[in-house]
Amino acid sequence: MIVVGVDGSQAGLGAVGWAVREAGLRGARLRIVHVMPAWAFEMPEDVPHADVGRWMRDGAADLLAQGVERARAEGLSVEVEPLLLPGDPRQGLIEAAGQAELLVVGSHGLGGFLGMLVGSVALGVCGHTACPVAVVRAAPAGQEQPAVDGPVVVGVDGSPAGAEALAFAFAEASARGVELRAVHAWSGPVIEGAPHLLESAERQEGDEQRMLAEALAGWSERYPDVKVTAEAVNGHPVDVLKDASAEAGLLVVGSRGRGDLTGLLLGSVSHSLLHHALRPLAVVPPR
Repeated sequence: MIVVGVDGSQAGLGAVGWAVREAGLRGARLRIVHVMPAWAFEMPEDVPHADVGRWMRDGAADLLAQGVERARAEGLSVEVEPLLLPGDPRQGLIEAAGQAELLVVGSHGLGGFLGMLVGSVALGVCGHTACPVAVVRAAPAGQEQPAVDGPVVVGVDGSPAGAEALAFAFAEASARGVELRAVHAWSGPVIEGAPHLLESAERQEGDEQRMLAEALAGWSERYPDVKVTAEAVNGHPVDVLKDASAEAGLLVVGSRGRGDLTGLLLGSVSHSLLHHALRPLAVVPPR
């Protein structure tokens, strides 16, 4: 099952369209979830101002109906079911995704502040679910959503979450029938004007290439249908992955990398890419 959150925003409806296509690839059913304030959800009909609660429940039902209509507009034979929940949107979606294989949210909701690159709900669910979270950014006005037939780009860093990201990315590339680009970013010394650093830089580059090869070992045997391109690039991971994903159908990263502090639920790279990724982003937690 795939769970997608809706709130009436364009990003939310775009997330539904992306999620139903993903459900079609996986042969999964799609659950469309809207979370509304608990007081309105639970308001009895025989109390003062009960019409306010009724009006909010009717509005929530309309939002779910819009989501279902958007999903069915894709013309796919995917089972679609709406679900209305009470409470905080972040916690509600986290709980709704408890048995899901993927949670999908829009990058921005109706409550987001103008100028913010990613909304509080998207930030609030990434790193808090047992399943991967896909964040879908609304296409700019007048532009189409990114094509799904671009390559899958995955960040490789040798961490446990990075290994899970690789597993997710290979499965996605296989289901989509596209190339997989495995990208490892590393920071080395600047050697211009300093020839004595050349040997050290070459040694580090060799180490990074080996780490990437070790991380990919065995995956092509499991997914012989997936063409793989491996790249070790000297640069900041956020910049390298953002550039690498410019024409991608999906960017995949682990929720936490090797350099992140113990106890963090979301690492610095995944957090930054939530704000700056140009394509749909899947954030994959460790098991």
